[in-house]
Formats: sequence, C-alpha cells, structure tokens
Amino acid sequence: MIFSDAVTLAPFVAAILVAATVIVVDFIFPGRKVPALLVVFGGLALVAALVALVGQTEATAFSGGYTVDPLTTFLDMLFVIIVGLTMAFAPDYLEPRGLPVPEFAAILLFAMSGAMLIAGSADLLVLFLGLELMVLPGYVLAGYHKTDGYSTEGAIKYFLLGSFSSAIFLFGLAFVWGITGTTSIAGVSAALSQIVAGSSTLSPALGLGLALLTTGVAFKIAAVPFHYWTPDAYQGSPTPVTGYLSVGPKVGAFALIIRLFAEALGPLTMDWSIVIMVLSVLTMTLGNLVALTQDNVKRMLAYSSIAHTGYMLVGLAAYGAGQLMGMEGLLFYGAAYTFMNLGAFAVIAALQRRGGVTSNLSTFAGLIRREPALAMLMTLFLLSLTGIPPTAGFFGKFYVILAAVEAGGWLTPLAVLMMLNAAVAAFYYLRVVVYMWMRDAEGEIPVMAHGRLVWTGLAVATVLTIVLGLFPSVLLDIVGTAAAAIG
Repeated sequence: MIFSDAVTLAPFVAAILVAATVIVVDFIFPGRKVPALLVVFGGLALVAALVALVGQTEATAFSGGYTVDPLTTFLDMLFVIIVGLTMAFAPDYLEPRGLPVPEFAAILLFAMSGAMLIAGSADLLVLFLGLELMVLPGYVLAGYHKTDGYSTEGAIKYFLLGSFSSAIFLFGLAFVWGITGTTSIAGVSAALSQIVAGSSTLSPALGLGLALLTTGVAFKIAAVPFHYWTPDAYQGSPTPVTGYLSVGPKVGAFALIIRLFAEALGPLTMDWSIVIMVLSVLTMTLGNLVALTQDNVKRMLAYSSIAHTGYMLVGLAAYGAGQLMGMEGLLFYGAAYTFMNLGAFAVIAALQRRGGVTSNLSTFAGLIRREPALAMLMTLFLLSLTGIPPTAGFFGKFYVILAAVEAGGWLTPLAVLMMLNAAVAAFYYLRVVVYMWMRDAEGEIPVMAHGRLVWTGLAVATVLTIVLGLFPSVLLDIVGTAAAAIG
C-alpha cells in the first residue's frame, strides 16, 4: 500500500480502528459504558473529520478499486450520522435489559465500515465485500437480545433470507464478470456499452445476470415481493436496532444500487429502469396497505419502511429515464428519511426504557399528558414521514415526484400513484397522533426519566428534520454535487 492509498482509505481504516478500540476499552473497563461511549463519539468525530478532509479532492486507491468522490463523501457522512444517532438512543434501552453497550457499539461500527466500503467501491469484488461487511453485523444486532424469542426468530429469518439474497447477488456479479471480462465498474460499463452498441436485444446470459442482481438488491432494500423478512426482524429486534436497520442497511443498499446500476450497468438503463418502476409500484402500494392494518407501531413502521423504499425507487426510475433530478431526489430522500425515522424509533425506545412496555398503539394513548415533549417530537416525525410541509419528508417526496413528472411517459402515472400512496399513509401515521393527543391511557403509567444522550439525539434529529424542511437548499447543493459525480 502506497502513501496515497493510505490517505484515501483513512476514513474507512479509522472506522475499523475505532471499533477495535471499543473492544479493547471494554476489556480494560469491563461492563462500563462511559469509557466505551467516549471512544465511540470521539472516534465518530475523527472519522467525520477525515471524511471531510479526504473528500476535498477526488482520489482512488488500490489501482482504482476504491474511489473518493462527492458521492462517497456524502454517503460516508450520512453513515456516521446514522451510527452517532443510534448510539445516542441505544444505552437507555439496552442497560435496563442487561444488554452490553460496548459490544453493541463495536458491532455497529463494523457495520458502518462496510457501508463506507460500499460507498467508495469502484470494483465489483470490493462492492460485494462491503455489502457482506455491512449486513453480517446486522444479523448479530437483530438477535442481540438473545433471551427474547421474538428477537431470535427475527434474526434467524433475517440471516437466512439475507444469506440467500447475497448468494443470488453474487451469482449475478459472476455473470456480469464473465460477460465483460472485468470486475472494474468503469470497465464493466465500457464493455456493456460495446455489447449494447452491437446488439439490439439483451442477450440471455446478460438478462439472467441482470435478473439475479436485481433480485439480490431487492432483498437488501426490502422491496416487494422480497420483503418477507422485514416485519419480523423489525418487530423482534431491540428498538434501537430496529431504528438502525430501517435506515442504515437501506441507505447502504441504495449506495450499492447507485454504484452498480447507475454506474456499472448504466448502458442497460432502458432494461433495468422498467423493472425498477414495477418494483416501485408493488413496494409502495403493498407496504402502505399492510401498514394500515397494524396495531403495533414498530411493525407499522416496518411496513412504512417498505413503502418509503418504493418512494425512493421512483427517484431511481426517474434517473434511469434521464433525469439527474431523480438521483438528487433519491439522495435527499435518503437523508431526510434517516432523521425522521430514527427520531420516531428513538421516541419508541424512550417509552420502552421500562421493561415490559410494548410498542402497541395503547402505549401511546394520552402521551401528551404524561410526556408532552416526547409526544410533540413524535408528532413532528410522523408528520414528516407523512410528507406534511414544511418538514424534510415533504421536500423529499416533492423532489422525487417532480423528477418523475419531468421525466414524463410512464413515470407520470407513477408520480400520481406515489401521491395517492402518501395520502393513504397519512391514515396510519395520524392514527398514532390521535392516540397521543385524544385518547386516555389505561390506568396509571409511571413517567420515566430519560438520559442526556437521548435528548441530545432527539434534538439533532428534530433540528435536521425542521431545517431540511425550511431550508432544503442547504442539502440540495450537496446532493446535486454528489449526483453529478456519478459516472
């Protein structure tokens, strides 16, 4: 490894070293969360600083296998924020249940390093290694509460289906590698351009490879009909883990889709964009319809997460139709969804600090009278998830829909369907608000004290949800630069 490679890889290497340091600190101070948390937040600050520093110039490492460009920088920063917010919300939930915080932090940091590797991948093999490094810790986190049967069940389903999807995805990569003769993303794109230029139809081998790749990534983003693992994994996981799984692996999987489909398979845009549109229709519609029937808020948000995947796929479809705004909308939506969804799960985790508290709708009854601050924050996050202005969620939906309308053709009815789905989603989001503000709690429910980290994390999520709604141009300039960097 030469010096320039070491500099380019500095944020990724730093993330791994921080995770290793957390493990060492836990050996030195066993069972104590404060030293581990100091390392975590100090390490995340260091990683963020390195991301900003290295991201000032575009560079590559390992003979072009890893690249740093504005898209890498944007995604790496988003991953750091996701892990930082998750770690702010987690200790208050984990400690009362006897779940070790340092181990949780180390696993989460290793998952972050995998997501960062995906963001900078310029080679198919590096892309797959990053994917596995991101999802393997997720399986462990889903079953982190190992004495809880629901957590174990959800983790097993997540692991089995995740393993199958990884194998399917790898077979697809092998087909593309065999046809193009290279694993370089730029090389694959160039080879496919020549193949497409010499043929008016998609060859059977290339079509099969594309089908396998699409199936593999559809599992990772929980697109219908490959979503079966999501509700059980989300409901069974410890609530901070559910919050992380709903945004971290999802954003990481979309980073993979961007690197693979938008860059490597760019010449096949006309072929995969049709499939993306179909997946978008099925995913947003089924996700919202099933969410309507849920009385458990965690499970409802799981199906809601599926629906939001469908919305983000609209942006990808618009990009496939030649609208750069579609990619900008996708990246903006990913960031906005991160803050509002993590905030919603943070409120649920805060309410569940006392053991035995469920995430059923009845738990939220009369919350405005017991804990008005949490009720108001939950209302804000749910309104943002609904897409009510002026929140981040509104502008996320607005830019994705606008890109679809600008693209025209079949994307125009897709944009209309997305608006109808958003209207349907308002019912189950606002139902929680009705319970919090207009229903009385059954019996006396003691009010729990919440730690400073929880309030700090909620403050950050709240500010970002509001600021991106009032001043979306703050992020639009960044995502515009990131989207323009896609080759």
